[in-house]
Amino acid sequence: MAFLSAALDRVKPSATIAVTDKARALKAAGRNVIGLGAGEPDFDTPANIKLAAIHAIEAGKTKYTDVGGIPELKEAIINKFSRENGLTYKPNQIIVGTGGKQVLYNALMATINPGDEVIIPAPYWVSYPEMVALAGGESVPVVCPASTGFKLRPEDLEKAITPKTKWVILCSPSNPTGSAYTRSELKAITDVLVKHPHVWVMTDDMYEHLVYDDFVFTTAAQVEPSLYDRTLTVNGVSKAYCMTGWRIGYAGGPAQLIKAMATIQSQSTSNPSSIAQWASVEALNGPQDFIAANNKVFKERRDLVVSMLNQASGIECPRPEGAFYVYPSCAGTIGKTAPSGKVIDNDEAFVTELLESEGVAVVQGSAFGLGPAFRISYATRTSDLEDACKRIQRFCGNLR
Repeated sequence: MAFLSAALDRVKPSATIAVTDKARALKAAGRNVIGLGAGEPDFDTPANIKLAAIHAIEAGKTKYTDVGGIPELKEAIINKFSRENGLTYKPNQIIVGTGGKQVLYNALMATINPGDEVIIPAPYWVSYPEMVALAGGESVPVVCPASTGFKLRPEDLEKAITPKTKWVILCSPSNPTGSAYTRSELKAITDVLVKHPHVWVMTDDMYEHLVYDDFVFTTAAQVEPSLYDRTLTVNGVSKAYCMTGWRIGYAGGPAQLIKAMATIQSQSTSNPSSIAQWASVEALNGPQDFIAANNKVFKERRDLVVSMLNQASGIECPRPEGAFYVYPSCAGTIGKTAPSGKVIDNDEAFVTELLESEGVAVVQGSAFGLGPAFRISYATRTSDLEDACKRIQRFCGNLR
């Protein structure tokens, strides 16, 4: 349609949202569907955070705020970065956006010129390359297979850097694989970046608090302080605080970059919801003990899902360090025929047939830049996970 922008030719709709929508539609039509597509904790937002929002409404804190966030939330973010990451920021180095996605998008829109390259380790979150494309840049995916723990190796990063490289995006723990960089693994990556002063670092730390088995989280600017002036450290309250629908993300970075991002935001959405901001002040400043309690449940679910998937014929599922995803290979099912007569010729066919025949909605690995595989979010009821894994076992057992 000639009326629409050519920018749409550069971008695909989100595969994770598409799967979730399809699962919802099948449910509405009366099908028994278990949706494991959405990266969203099934736990409710803690009561103290909800109460803070109610108090904000009652106190009339419902007007426009500063574009980049209320001073109280910026202060809470500054304290969080200092307390948990050893990073020091001033208020003019902090921005609050409508979810982490907007923060990442604004950073790319504010910095990318045509031809600029952004290195993205694959598997990647589906939105990274699409946001780079919308900003007019070129994504440079670097494949990080299961044999490397789905992690970027320093030598592969070195090879991918060119004079046109503007950003490297790091997500640890990772969406979609759950893999997380140890301090020494991250140091090996930052050692390469130190040698290339034209390359900036964007760290997506959204899953920072969702780590298991005594794993210790670190972020790039903390591991290598000399990168501080060219690192945007992105985080938010969505995952650890069970606040996905509140839509609050934030970042700390160089003042000049933050100012540029605020300019973009001022002409697109202006400030994030005032009520959600006040709830986020309470989230960051208030009790944190529920995170460990939730993580105990997440870890049990991870172990259940990994164990059951590894008992499915043709499936291999690594055990991730964090987040609430597993990223099993379905290579052992490719070329087989489903009871419907459909040949499983790639991971998209695998997930389509799994949804049609067993009512389990997962996302194909090719959407994340590395197949044949699929992503499961285990941020859902344990009984549903167990049922879903039994259905996957049955599905794989019926392939011929």
